[in-house]
Amino acid sequence: MQGREEGELELAQRKAEVLTEALPWINKMRGKTVVVKYGGSAMEDPKLMVQVLGDIELLKLMGMRVVLVHGGGKAISAMLARLNMPVQFKNGLRVTDDDTMEAVQEVLIGKVNQQLVWALNEYGHNAVGISGADGKTLKAVPVSPELGRVGHIREVSPELIETILDDDYIPVIASVACGPDGFFNVNADEAASAVAEALHADKLIYLTDVDGLFADVNDKGSLIRSLTKAETKDILASGELAGGMVPKIRSIVEAMDRGVSEVVILNGKSPHSLLLEIFTDAGVGTLFTQE
Repeated sequence: MQGREEGELELAQRKAEVLTEALPWINKMRGKTVVVKYGGSAMEDPKLMVQVLGDIELLKLMGMRVVLVHGGGKAISAMLARLNMPVQFKNGLRVTDDDTMEAVQEVLIGKVNQQLVWALNEYGHNAVGISGADGKTLKAVPVSPELGRVGHIREVSPELIETILDDDYIPVIASVACGPDGFFNVNADEAASAVAEALHADKLIYLTDVDGLFADVNDKGSLIRSLTKAETKDILASGELAGGMVPKIRSIVEAMDRGVSEVVILNGKSPHSLLLEIFTDAGVGTLFTQE
């Protein structure tokens, strides 16, 4: 019994040491605005989702102004499959006709957004769900006729987001925008980038299902730990990127061009990767910096 009590005391002491070591980062980030883009497999697995959202709630309790922007590509594809509707991508973007747009709205606004809000509110009355169309927060123009109702964000009106933050809630934003003739499907990476710029965010974090950016996608040991903005632009211009990484890296460059100091790609499937990034110097993903 005594050995068990001593073991429990040692565990408690280690936890206290971890909290003490985190104090400099807590002080540094208190009051700062952090935009988190959430997507990939980490959002599809219920257990992972609970863990990630618990970490996001902890950031809020530590005094950060947290904004959560989400997509839901896998859920949209699953819905289209159930409806026997075609799924087609071009340059990493989903081809979205009118019928597909209805499915996107139903999934992102009616299902995924509300699931995230509900899960966050299990920790208290902490989250408010909106889409980019609410308050005309995200205004988009069509990317190209061949992509249909896929939009490029031309303007962000952050007033609604700022009101939610000022009222001490976490805004949870679905990546649907308003356009000249209705709703538009916008890439969630681009949405997060645009929101971060409009809020003058201190940090933009992409939580996805990859560890970061690799020099060689087939070599797990080639993870790039950090890149400057200039180096990131060179990689984007090289044409070596493929699939969904293209709009992601493009959105990172745009965020830094608009003044966001730091952007990070993290694997949301790794336990507490968000906390490790913010409260330690471990560096678990790929960090993009101005210089």
